[in-house]
Amino acid sequence: MKLATLTGALVLGLMVGAPAHAQPSGNADKNAQAQSKAPNLTDFDKQTAQVQENIQKMQEQMDRIRQTQDPQERQKLLQEHWATMQNSMGMMQGMWGPGGMMGGHMRGGPMMGWRGMEGYYSRLTPEQMKQRQYMTDQYMVMQQQMMNHMMMHQNYMWRQPSK
Repeated sequence: MKLATLTGALVLGLMVGAPAHAQPSGNADKNAQAQSKAPNLTDFDKQTAQVQENIQKMQEQMDRIRQTQDPQERQKLLQEHWATMQNSMGMMQGMWGPGGMMGGHMRGGPMMGWRGMEGYYSRLTPEQMKQRQYMTDQYMVMQQQMMNHMMMHQNYMWRQPSK
């Protein structure tokens, strides 16, 4: 039961920042403001680099977890891995949030699908579309890496140490 709850919490946490969230159509002014502000790719790349550094740190932590035979040391390393993972998820969520580099236009309401976007994408310039696609592609890679680490973490949380 704990495993299912932990997995559900991570999936929910990662989905909060996912691009599938749309703003209710009543916020057309905010949508227009977000559209008028071009995303800052330099800041986005810096934030992405920070998340990637954390993911590399998580990989190193996971390597140490695999190598240790001491259950207490493994538990300590798992706690460090968990803290790094939560920090990374917070950074990723901030990338999509209101005022975030990816424009908070896609947050703030229930999932509304394309209807909730009310022509947002049709108002973007070709360059803005390319930027949005680039950022989404980068974000999805980081999201997949985070899911992989969650699965590895769970594997070691519930696994009995080999003797």
